[in-house]
Amino acid sequence: STFRRESGRSCRLVRRILLHGPSAYSSGEPLCYRPRDSWMQAAMASNADTDHYAELDRRLVEATRGVRLLDAVSWPASIENDFLAAWKSGRATLPKIDYARSDFSATQAALDAIIAAADSAHPLGDYIRRSALSWRIATDLLGAIGTPQLTEFSAQLYGRPEDRVPGATLTNIDAARHFIAIADEYSKGTSPDEAGEEIPAETLRDELRARLDAFFGPGVVRVETDPDLIAKAAAGATRIRLRAATSFSSYDRDQLLNHEAFVHSLTALNGRAQPNMKSLARSSPRITATQEGLAVFAELMSGAIDIARMKRISLRILGIDMALRGADFIEVFRFFLDAGQSEDDSFSSAQRVFRGVAPTGGAAFTKDAVYLHGLLSVHTFFRWALKNQRMNLCRNLFAGKLALHDVIALEPYFDDGTIAQPRYLPPWVQHARGLAGMLAFSLFANRIRLDRVEAEDLVLGV
Repeated sequence: STFRRESGRSCRLVRRILLHGPSAYSSGEPLCYRPRDSWMQAAMASNADTDHYAELDRRLVEATRGVRLLDAVSWPASIENDFLAAWKSGRATLPKIDYARSDFSATQAALDAIIAAADSAHPLGDYIRRSALSWRIATDLLGAIGTPQLTEFSAQLYGRPEDRVPGATLTNIDAARHFIAIADEYSKGTSPDEAGEEIPAETLRDELRARLDAFFGPGVVRVETDPDLIAKAAAGATRIRLRAATSFSSYDRDQLLNHEAFVHSLTALNGRAQPNMKSLARSSPRITATQEGLAVFAELMSGAIDIARMKRISLRILGIDMALRGADFIEVFRFFLDAGQSEDDSFSSAQRVFRGVAPTGGAAFTKDAVYLHGLLSVHTFFRWALKNQRMNLCRNLFAGKLALHDVIALEPYFDDGTIAQPRYLPPWVQHARGLAGMLAFSLFANRIRLDRVEAEDLVLGV
């Protein structure tokens, strides 16, 4: 009833955010949420409706079982060794990647049938339709692998560097430059390495195993080293892989724990426990921005993120922009190198930009644009939830692989048990009062304009 008394303008605003993303929000506009009446009626749907959409959901899971987007566009580890050896000898040439192609026509037909059968006026139908559409775009992307056309499908799924950040007229590129400038200023007055000792991959593997066994239960989430992994780490529901023969910092350790384990693995496990919507265990492309934004937000709220990590995330956005403007792999690699990254990290960052496309420039895989954009979106969502006394929505984000839109649109189904509450919650979410305190401070502090603050104003006694 409280939300029903809010102005119609505010309610329309939240609908706009949900339908078009957080970038539809303009700073200063009031936020509230009142579900559409038709959706409230749909929340009282019969068991037959639930069974119908559970069956569509089962078909969705089955249809997408063989779609492994990131695996298909990733580069083999041997390319890094060959490129860096040539680089060090002054003979670097553009990498050559042969991408395997698959026929997804049967998958596309199955997805088209699911989309046609899902009623977008019903919350569960709308969820299934949105998910199926994103998988459909993913198959189109894989059909365009190795060609410039991949960029357009990638942009539909993950956005572009020039997209606006939520609640502002600034773009992802503007935000990236902001964090890079702050990181560079900060590094001028500090020692080169504040991260402490280097931790071998095998040692970190054993440390993480102990922590995860204590949190999830013995053996629920395995931790392994992988010599063929290009990224420093990757997480699934029951396995976290670390790149072998690699050293990690204490920041890396805490980031992996909060990002990979307490978000990616945790939401997958909670999704597997769902009684009806089994697709909540799958990382459909449409949830990537929320999932990665939530994972980086977890680093922020647990104190695991550092300014160097913010710089790395931001540099990737500029690297994507360079590639789209015509820079080739070597130019983007050199950009990361000049920004202070090691040769290994520069190669890893550059190959992320050119996954699935030719390394000659003019095309890019834009997924890394979602990390900063997603972080800002999730941070805005959590602050909105606190302001409007809707923190239960934040907990629901961990019930599976969900987008921000989903936790609001599907709220009645959490209430009636169609969607189960999350079994696991990250430690920082479990400490609800501490989380609320940090968000409350953030809400007020954001009203202070630093460009209007003089140094003298900060001196005690003035």
